[in-house]
Amino acid sequence: MGTYLNPGNQGFDGIRNDIYVDKSGLIGLVNQSINTPRRLTCISRPRRFGKSFAAQMLCAYYDRTCDSSKLFEDLEIAQSHSESYETYLNEFDVIYLDITNIMGEAGQEGVISFIKRKVTEELLTVYPQLKTDESFSTTLINAVELTGNKFIAIIDEWDAPIRETPEVASQYLAFLRTLFKSSGTTARIFAAAYMTGILPIKKDGSQSAISDFHEFSMVSPMEYARYVGFTEEEVESLCNEYHRDFEGMKRWYDGYVLDEAGYVYNPNSVMKAIRSNKFHSYWTETSAAKSLMGYISLDFDGLSVTIAKLLGGISVPVDTNGFANDLSTFQNQDDVLTLLIHLGYLAYDEETGKVRIPNEEIRLEFARAIREVKRDDTIRRVQESEQLIYDTVHKDADAVAAQVQKIHMEESAILFYNDEQALRSVIKLAYFSYRDHYIKFEELPAGEGYADIVYLPKKASPMPALVVELKWKQSAKGAIDQIKERSYPSALSGYGGRILLVGISYEKDASKNKHRHTCVIEEV
Repeated sequence: MGTYLNPGNQGFDGIRNDIYVDKSGLIGLVNQSINTPRRLTCISRPRRFGKSFAAQMLCAYYDRTCDSSKLFEDLEIAQSHSESYETYLNEFDVIYLDITNIMGEAGQEGVISFIKRKVTEELLTVYPQLKTDESFSTTLINAVELTGNKFIAIIDEWDAPIRETPEVASQYLAFLRTLFKSSGTTARIFAAAYMTGILPIKKDGSQSAISDFHEFSMVSPMEYARYVGFTEEEVESLCNEYHRDFEGMKRWYDGYVLDEAGYVYNPNSVMKAIRSNKFHSYWTETSAAKSLMGYISLDFDGLSVTIAKLLGGISVPVDTNGFANDLSTFQNQDDVLTLLIHLGYLAYDEETGKVRIPNEEIRLEFARAIREVKRDDTIRRVQESEQLIYDTVHKDADAVAAQVQKIHMEESAILFYNDEQALRSVIKLAYFSYRDHYIKFEELPAGEGYADIVYLPKKASPMPALVVELKWKQSAKGAIDQIKERSYPSALSGYGGRILLVGISYEKDASKNKHRHTCVIEEV
């Protein structure tokens, strides 16, 4: 058992000794790629989304120096993929590279030289008769010819040099190309390779720098979607087993919609909430949280408005195709938003091409970061939204109407501002800081219809509940009357605090010297 060659199954054994969600079906997908043109797989997903757990599981399964049958016999891979399971269980020499740790160990030697030296040393320990060569690829070919057995390569945090030491990225990518290129060399050495990291493979111009890898990312996870995080069924099962609040778990950590997997949850945060029985932002404890402020402070035209829309619960379109797959080459706000998808800060809907903030945990991180951004326009938006909430709860209807009017004039194209949905978007943008105090419900079933927007105070909050009705080409008083006539406040019948009825209207045909937005606020 070595560190870089055949690391054994101790890592996965420790994982199995804790609360465990079965993700062994991933092995079945990798098995399908063995000794095929699809043998090279690269999966990117955010920090703390189980990348290292998956890598240790794969090591335990493929490593020929250990017997892992007891670890897998009760898991999905053994039950549902029995043929491939038996065929490949503990049958390969595994080259395991944790690039982040290697960068720490290599020091002045450099990552590439360190990898070559350490893997070669461990190969010679196991196979002393091995003929080595100055070419690392040739040494590996010689090992395969000696043993009659190809390698499985498992590379964790493959993108660490691109993220942390971009000055050596070109050299590092060239090294990977020598191992995983389109010639017959790769097929002679590797039965399969599995790389995982945060970023997709770095682009060289418009092409992938390592072109033969089949990529699966947060933008397009495809058949690997259910292995990115925890599925809704898995989280519900955990909550039932450990008597935790599933609805709370859903609100705090859900929101990533990935292909056929449906809703996917942040696994690290779910597990911590299961153990502690407390909901809060565990994201703050990750290194990813420290970087958010820098990204949202980038001075791209319209980015601060986009962030405000996201905080208000509005989905915004994004073009993910131009992103260079690094942390520094940004051409426009689409590149920043695409990076935030890969980092897990935004949920991407592949069908609509739009992004949104997925859950309460991430919303809190955005809210914290945006208050620290030293940009006048961002600070102004935060202050204006907070003032709007203050004016609303203090029933200053004229001030509310004036601010909604201001947001409309600043942010909305008149041609597209022509229905209640457009008005709803403006309201959500205006009230984007609501989540400091409220939980928002849209189209909430109430009485004889649906309340447009309901802001329900969080526990222990002194704020009143807000029942908001929007009207297009009608009066704000008419909106209030509709709230009363259809008994919308009945949706809050179990709520014991104050309730404010907020009617907001837009009169498209009002004269130029009149406010087109009006507001009426009443307490019930």
